[in-house]
Amino acid sequence: MSAASTASVLQEIPVDLGDRSYPITIGAGLLADASTWERVPQASQGLIVTNTTVASLYAERLERAIASRHAAVHRVELPDGESHKNWQTLNLIFDALLQHGCDRKTVLYALGGGVVGDMAGFAAASYMRGVPFIQVPTTLLAQVDSSVGGKTGINHPLGKNMIGAFYQPALVVCDIETLSTLPPREFSAGLAEVIKYGPIADAGLLDWIEANVESLMRRETAALAHAVRRSCEIKAWVVGQDERESGLRAILNFGHTFGHAIEAGLGYGEWLHGEAVGCGMVMAMHLSHRLGLVDISWVERMTALLRRAGLPTVGPQLGPDRYLELMRIDKKAEAGQIKFVVIDRPGSASLRSAPDALVREVIDQCCRPG
Repeated sequence: MSAASTASVLQEIPVDLGDRSYPITIGAGLLADASTWERVPQASQGLIVTNTTVASLYAERLERAIASRHAAVHRVELPDGESHKNWQTLNLIFDALLQHGCDRKTVLYALGGGVVGDMAGFAAASYMRGVPFIQVPTTLLAQVDSSVGGKTGINHPLGKNMIGAFYQPALVVCDIETLSTLPPREFSAGLAEVIKYGPIADAGLLDWIEANVESLMRRETAALAHAVRRSCEIKAWVVGQDERESGLRAILNFGHTFGHAIEAGLGYGEWLHGEAVGCGMVMAMHLSHRLGLVDISWVERMTALLRRAGLPTVGPQLGPDRYLELMRIDKKAEAGQIKFVVIDRPGSASLRSAPDALVREVIDQCCRPG
């Protein structure tokens, strides 16, 4: 940062992927500071991809901050919500790129949460077979998870994130000041993705979250900075080992197999992604217990923490048959056999299959009618 900078960089974490490596910058006041963007590739045009909610809060700040990097900065505002993560909305980005005559050096800026980041990244991967893009996540969920690692895509009515590409950003900028405007429900949804890193990779982090969950819920800067930093460190390390999810990276989907079934079964947007993942983690913990991997006290501990974070811990009663049908479409499924991320012991996870009868028992135990 320049001497005149008003931003505060709290941490910079590298994502080590050879010639596709990039930094994650975490700090306060980064979005509006021109010096934040000095590493952005020079290009005649930039396109900010955002949504109708975030645009009114942060789009003009970003436009001013990146004005020196581009001769022209354009903006496209997408409808807000998971229900719009589809081909029709994706085409709005392509429409804007083509209408402005954008070339293959045009830089896309994904300003928003996970839905915006996934769609802007997919558009960047596809337009002219690949243009640079920057992740500017404004939600907790996006800062600690979806903005890092290069997963991009859209939903299909039959499955979440089933159409997409691995495509890495050139830079991730996490301005924790943007978290102050998140509605409480959205903030809690993001905490689910913070909490997941404890049982799968760092038992010490789980201890810290338990001790500091109230500070996180109050959105205290120091607590948020630590949670975002440690989450990004873990994800960056995992992605560096397994960029395309051929093995280790699958553990990051703890709770997601059940969670994606909840989202698809209820209709995208009925539950937030983090809410479904939180509930999915409870179900995955019960499955881990029934497989003889963890003690019931560990299940109860995780359930209590998720409740303290304001997350649902009882799933909707879609029916075991519907859950199984949806989970067989999951990307981790192989030849119709569902694979679950389970906890072997605190801080360690693996990918396993389980008998349908056992999964049905978990669903019956963890779901309620209505």
